[in-house]
Amino acid sequence: MTTTTIIVELGERSYPIHIGPGLLDRAGELIAPAMRGNRALVVTDDRVAPLYLERVERSLVAAGVTPMHTVLPAGEKTKDFGHLQSLLDAMLEARTERGVMVVALGGGVIGDLTGFAAAILLRGVDFVQIPTTLLSQVDSSVGGKTGINTRHGKNLIGAFHQPRLVLADIDTLDTLDRRQVLAGYAEVVKYGLIDDAPFFGWLETNAARLIDGDLDARRHAVAVSCRAKARIVAADEREGGVRALLNLGHTFGHALEAETGFSDEMLHGEAVAIGMVMAFRLSARLGLAAPDDAGRLVRHLDALGLPSGLPGRREWDVDRLLSHMQGDKKVKDGKVTFVLARGIGQSFLTRDVPEAELAALLAEMARESAP
Repeated sequence: MTTTTIIVELGERSYPIHIGPGLLDRAGELIAPAMRGNRALVVTDDRVAPLYLERVERSLVAAGVTPMHTVLPAGEKTKDFGHLQSLLDAMLEARTERGVMVVALGGGVIGDLTGFAAAILLRGVDFVQIPTTLLSQVDSSVGGKTGINTRHGKNLIGAFHQPRLVLADIDTLDTLDRRQVLAGYAEVVKYGLIDDAPFFGWLETNAARLIDGDLDARRHAVAVSCRAKARIVAADEREGGVRALLNLGHTFGHALEAETGFSDEMLHGEAVAIGMVMAFRLSARLGLAAPDDAGRLVRHLDALGLPSGLPGRREWDVDRLLSHMQGDKKVKDGKVTFVLARGIGQSFLTRDVPEAELAALLAEMARESAP
C-alpha cells in the first residue's frame, strides 16, 4: 500500500503529513532530510516504548542519525508542570541544542507535552510528530497546538509550535484496544459534522470496518481527517476564526474531563463524543437544527459503542460543569464560545448561548443518566 502525503501549507513553515503502513521503519529516511544536525531525541511513554522505540531508533541509525531517548509515564496525568520540568531537564542533560531533532513518539499526551517542551527549550527547537493512536493521527499531531493541563482546565498553558513533519503509521493502530480506537474515532466523526456531510454518510456505512481494523478504511479516514485539518490550519493557524470550528464538542468535553479529574474514567475522545451530542442537542433546543440531526448522531455513536450521554456511574453537578466551561481558554469577554450546528456538516461559532438553556440541557442530560 502506498503512502499518502498531505502538505500543511504555511509558507516557509509548511510540512508534510505522511500516512500509510510501515512508516516507523522508514522514520529515519523521512526525518533526516528535515534535520539541521545528526542527533535526535525520541520522547515516548512506558506503554509505547516497548512496542516501537527500538524500531524508530534503528531506522534513525540506518539514516546516519544518532538517537537518544527519554521515557515518561503513560496517561493524561503526565501532561502537567511536573512532567514538563522533568522532560526539559532530560533534554538539557542530553545536551539538546538547536540542531537536535526532538521526536514525539506516542499519542496525544506525548505529542502535546513534547511539542510544548520543544517550543520553549532554547526558545524553540525542531520536532517531529510520530502519532501512534487514532486520535493523535487525525487531530492532535497536526496543527502545532502544544500544551499541558492544570487544575484550572485542559491545555490552558501552551504554545503554537508547528512540527517539521508528521508520520502517521496506521499499522500502530493494531495495538490499540477497542476503547482507544473508539475514542480516536470520535475526532474522525467531528470532521463530518463540521462541514463534510458526505464524509459523515461514508462513516455511517464504513465505521464498523474502520473500528475492526480494515486498512483501507483506516487510511481513508485518517487522510480525509488530516486533509480537512490541514486546510483549516492553513487558513487560520492561530485560531482567530475558522479553526475554532475544530473545537466542536470540546467545550463540553473538556468540562467533563475536568470533572472526572483527567482520568481514565473518561477518555478525551469519549468526552468529545458526549460533547458533540450536547452541541447538537443544544442546537435543537435553540431551534437551530432539526432534532433528528442530534438523533442521527446519537444512533451512530450508540451503534459503535461510544457514549452519547452522561455516564450514570456518578452524579453530575450542573453548576460545576458550567464553572468548568467558564474556565475554558475560548472564553472571551466573559462569554463561552460554542460550536453549534444548523445540521450535519453545518457547524458555526457563537457566543450567544443563553445560560438558562445551557443549564437546562445539562440538567436534562444529568437526569437521563441517573440510575
